[in-house]
Amino acid sequence: MTSLFDAEPDFVPALLAEAADAGIGQFVVGALITDDAGRVLLLRRKPDDFLGGLWELPGGGVESGEKLEEALRREVMEETGLPLAEVTGYVGTFDYASNNGLSTRQFTFSVTVGKYEPIALTEHDDSTWADRSELPKVSDETRALLAR
Repeated sequence: MTSLFDAEPDFVPALLAEAADAGIGQFVVGALITDDAGRVLLLRRKPDDFLGGLWELPGGGVESGEKLEEALRREVMEETGLPLAEVTGYVGTFDYASNNGLSTRQFTFSVTVGKYEPIALTEHDDSTWADRSELPKVSDETRALLAR
């Protein structure tokens, strides 16, 4: 299968250049994973975490020197135990101030996974397959992404 990153090789450099021009200091990737029923996988942040109790898409920080696709594959596996099969599309971005105060941009991609279960949580305290019309407590930015 061809990844979005392979099909459009100039796409990511343009995203990163735009973020740099906007003064963004930190990058995060998010994965929009849907099951056969069209429900989206959400993970709940632990109560004592930054934004504790909020539900979010699987994802996390891009490490220094790491490519966005590498970060996406690593974060999906680390946070869910699910193997990322394919990056199928680009959903969008949103910016926020992280817990360290840096301007952060989340790049969100739709992906497929090799299996839907079991979900092995490492950084969150719960997971759910949510219908987009009945979302639990998510950020306004995540809600807007899921409405696309």
